[in-house]
Amino acid sequence: MAYPSPKEIKIKAKEEQLGGVYSNLMQIAHTKEEFILDFFMVTPPYQGVLVSRVIMSPGHIKRMLRALKENIAKYEEKFGKIEEAGGPEAPIGFRCEEDKKGN
Repeated sequence: MAYPSPKEIKIKAKEEQLGGVYSNLMQIAHTKEEFILDFFMVTPPYQGVLVSRVIMSPGHIKRMLRALKENIAKYEEKFGKIEEAGGPEAPIGFRCEEDKKGN
């Protein structure tokens, strides 16, 4: 069985999107049908703004997770191990599951 050749996908972006956005905090929520990733920029004294919301299907987020793992491995092979950043020093309204277990 012959498979069709891959097609080129043309992507358009608005000028203001090309620079991207910076995020130093992310929150994840999900339903059975979708994952919601909220990206925030938090600055002292703990004031934050939502800079982006990405909604994905469970199947797509699994592909994204695999791609992230592969790219982190490539990055660390080239530049060395990435040290995980610590969490905020003061609580900011919600806690990770790991934090809840420790307290």
